[in-house]
Amino acid sequence: QVQLVESGGGLVQAGDSLRLSCKASGRSFSSYTIGWFRQAPGKEREFFAAIRWSAGSTLYADYVKGRVTISRDSAKNTVYLQMSSLKAEDTAVYCCAARGASIPLQRPDAYPYWGQGTQVTVSS
Repeated sequence: QVQLVESGGGLVQAGDSLRLSCKASGRSFSSYTIGWFRQAPGKEREFFAAIRWSAGSTLYADYVKGRVTISRDSAKNTVYLQMSSLKAEDTAVYCCAARGASIPLQRPDAYPYWGQGTQVTVSS
């Protein structure tokens, strides 16, 4: 059974950097794609970034390019989301998700496995 556990969220100041982690377990993820999504209060869940586990190729939402780096450590079965120049509007619950295919997609419904999420709050 696929399990995803996020960590690394917290309260930061505008302009700070933060690294989120997504620990994956339950199977081999070599053919999987891991995505990061976020959901702010009163807003729909939105795609942030994704990575193909085997190839390491990445996909980013247009609005985060240049501020975010997604990476994975296969030895630790962990995907990281490094964010910089955080803004108050980045405040949200950040969730990682997994899909059993190597094509990264931006649609949340393409990902059947989800973690519980980690709260990121950016104060201005």
